[in-house]
Amino acid sequence: MSSRTQFSLSRVALAAVLTCFAAPTFAAGFASSKIAWQQASSDVEVDRAFALGKKTGKPVFLYWGAVWCPPCNQVKATLFSRADFVERSRAFIPVYVDGDKPGAQKVAARFKVTGYPTMVLFKPDGTEITRLPGEVDPQRYLLTLTAGLEAELPVKDLLKKAFLNEPLTPEQWRLLAFYSWDTDEQQVVSTKDLPQKLLKLSAGVPKELREVSERLGLKALVALARSKTESPTGGTARESGVAMVHTILSDPISSRRNSDILVSYADELVQFLEPAGDSRKLLARRIDSALARIYQDPMLSRSDQVDLLHARVGLWKITDGSDRLSEAHQHDVLRETAKIVLATTDRYERQAVIPGAAHTLGSAGLSRESDELLKQELGRAIAPYYHMLGLAGNAKKRDDHKDALYWYERAWKKSEGSATRIQWGAGFVGHVVELAPTELGRIEAAASAVISELQPLSETFYERNQRSLIRMASRLVKWQGTDPARVRVVEKIKVQLSKTCLKLKAGDIGGSNCRAVFTPPSPNA
Repeated sequence: MSSRTQFSLSRVALAAVLTCFAAPTFAAGFASSKIAWQQASSDVEVDRAFALGKKTGKPVFLYWGAVWCPPCNQVKATLFSRADFVERSRAFIPVYVDGDKPGAQKVAARFKVTGYPTMVLFKPDGTEITRLPGEVDPQRYLLTLTAGLEAELPVKDLLKKAFLNEPLTPEQWRLLAFYSWDTDEQQVVSTKDLPQKLLKLSAGVPKELREVSERLGLKALVALARSKTESPTGGTARESGVAMVHTILSDPISSRRNSDILVSYADELVQFLEPAGDSRKLLARRIDSALARIYQDPMLSRSDQVDLLHARVGLWKITDGSDRLSEAHQHDVLRETAKIVLATTDRYERQAVIPGAAHTLGSAGLSRESDELLKQELGRAIAPYYHMLGLAGNAKKRDDHKDALYWYERAWKKSEGSATRIQWGAGFVGHVVELAPTELGRIEAAASAVISELQPLSETFYERNQRSLIRMASRLVKWQGTDPARVRVVEKIKVQLSKTCLKLKAGDIGGSNCRAVFTPPSPNA
């Protein structure tokens, strides 16, 4: 049988799976979890949780998430549902802050949390101990959580000790290695200093703690790869980094232990470590071989399988020297995606798996199959409006602007929750400006609708809400240029927003934020 015939059959097989896939029996909802969550969306409710922590002597575990967020649903399905996590939760006060609840964005500003999910562990007195990673496997997470609960010092203080060459225990080193630098929000280290700080940390790890040194070293390489400016030690770090990565890849235990980093940053690591040539392809092949081995691990969650498959798609493009996958690789993606989708019956895990699988199909050049998967899921998804963004993105890649705007608008109008509606609505305005800049009436109507939904309350103008509104405003200002008709549209929106701002108390931070939407303060102010 030819590869072309096999490829056609795999398309048919996937279509059959998606069309005939019966609605699964879903697991019990998050609200009925055995974890004694304290629901909090205001300073008063958070302070009540900390007061309970002081009274009982228990640390406070803050989980910041959203209903639609795929990684949040993955955490619910694979971590919060575990009996050992439920048992461990009795040692702390678990607090859930839903980003869409009134006041939640103000709480986020208080604790410097922005991305979903963010998990922070505090001492009973409110001192932050550590930020916990959501991407590691549940067993490793529980070990890190236990280390945090037993920590004598917060991560910030451990970092100071490490840089002063003061001795740390093995568990303290592991707490630093598994700290969630991705959600640090410059609480411990500034973004610009992160690569050098991680390099220094890695160099100071005792030789017997190889897993700690490797993890910090990989994190340092990722930080260097993502840095917008070339580090003065970037070249040296690149040379030693290549050797370290090859050493990790040659050891199945080390590569599995660091698989979350290898999967999440495969492209960036290869492109940073090997800028071009055959050596780049060789490194990509070696990482791909390691990921292929890890993929066979029965303990790997289905969401992790999807992420790993997506990483392999990126590596295949590097090794093939083309942005278009071969038919053989497309066949592999179709086959594995169908298997993962069929096996995923937990409704929370599906909220993570389906968008990831659709994105992987799209990255593999299978836009039609990606669309089909997302559309099949709309009727039973926890938050179908998130899937609609995937459909919009697929259409945009095809240069089908009409279909893209249809799905972007539908996603916004179907979205639920105050913060999500602001984010989705502001995003839609930006997409209309980009894809249909001559449709003045449509742009004005969309922007006006977003402003009209804003509650004249201080907490409306914090964190994600504020960032979304500022992005929308900056796009509108750039779009208007000097064209009189466009200027009039933007002026109407400014006036409409100013009326909302006037309803807020003078001197209120939220009021100041509201007035700063179209005139944000200078970064150096």
